[in-house]
Parts: sequence; structure tokens; C-alpha cells
Amino acid sequence: MRLAPLFQVLAVSLLCTAAAADEFGDPVAGEAVFKKCKSCHMVGDGAKHRIGPHLNGIFGRQAGTHQDFRYSKALVRAGTGGLAWHADTLDAFMEKPRALASGTRMSFSGLKKPADRLNLIAYLRTFSDDPANIPEADPTATPTDHDLDPDILALKGDPEYGEYLSSECTTCHQADGADDGIPSIVLWPEEDFVVAMHAYKNKKRAHPVMQMMAGRLNAEEIAALAAYFAALEQ
Repeated sequence: MRLAPLFQVLAVSLLCTAAAADEFGDPVAGEAVFKKCKSCHMVGDGAKHRIGPHLNGIFGRQAGTHQDFRYSKALVRAGTGGLAWHADTLDAFMEKPRALASGTRMSFSGLKKPADRLNLIAYLRTFSDDPANIPEADPTATPTDHDLDPDILALKGDPEYGEYLSSECTTCHQADGADDGIPSIVLWPEEDFVVAMHAYKNKKRAHPVMQMMAGRLNAEEIAALAAYFAALEQ
């Protein structure tokens, strides 16, 4: 595959998906919601910890891991237990912080309106690294409803065959799991990977490069790639 045309298409895609990002919340409305957080948290250039840690680059971060911030034992314990900040966990935490991390020192009672939480997440997303504006990236990733044939989901992929097929994927996606501008596909649950790839294949996800790549693959090949990337060591 020639890289120049690929990246040209990607660039166009990024512009398109930026416009589509409103589907995931209104960052302007989220800035207004953030006024409720400002007494404790900062975002943006020069952001520092206050009573709470700054919230730049929060997506994907393990809870309680700013090394220069003194967290409650409860939040450190939650992070050690696997809590990381993604759209879904942030939504749950914003709704009722102490329900998600019992014992946190955060006294905020929560945002009861789902729209406020959605808009606040969209606002925080603007302080994350690229790929903030790619819908499939961590900050905006959402579950995908599907009507995929159960027989396709039941296919057992061959990871060795997946490795053989993976070179085109790793032209853009990094095999070490990094997401420097392109979302990571390493350690995805196999079913999520299969559902996403078939969504591109069937043009239910709007990313022209991924539609092209998935369209070349049959169900067995997608299952093989899912098996390979699900177990790929970072």
C-alpha cells in the first residue's frame, strides 16, 4: 500500500470526523458545565493541580496516577483495581463520584443530567491528545449496536494467520499499543474487534480508509486479525 494516498485520505477523514464529533456532546456547552468543576480542577495550557488534579489528557489514564498529586486511598485503590478514565467511566463518576469510588475525598455530589455529563466529556476531550477527534478513539469511543450474524461472531480466528495479515494494519496502527494519532487496536476484545471491522465493511462506520481496508477482508480473515491483536503483547 502506498502511504501518501493513505495519509491524504486519513487527513480528509479527520476533518470530516471533527465535524461529526458533536454527536458525542457539545464542548461549548461542556465548558459552561465545567464552571462547576473549576474551583477544584484546571484544564488547558498551564493547568496545575488544585484541590483536585488537573484534567488535561485524562482519557485512558489509570485512576489515581498523577505522581505529583495526593489522591485519596480510595481512588488509588480503584486505579490499582483497574479503573481507568474513559467516556463510560467518566460518565459514571460524574453522575455520582462516591458510587464509583467509595471513599474518594471528592465532595461533589454529581451531575444528574446525562446531557451535562456528555457535554462535559466532550469539553474535556478537547484537552486530550490527538486522536481526540477520531470517533473510534478512546475519548469518544461508544458501544456499537449491531445485528451481526452469530455465526460470524462464533468464528475462531487463527492468530498466526492474523499475524500474517497484520502488516497492512500496522502500517498505521502501532503494534506496541501506542496511539500516536491513530487509535490503538492492541488487546481489543475479539468480539469488539470483529463487530467494529464488520461495521466498517458494511459501511455502518464512516471512516473511508477503514471501510476500504475492512472491505478487502472476509469473515475468517477478520476473525484471525481479532485473535492476533487481542493477544499481542505490548
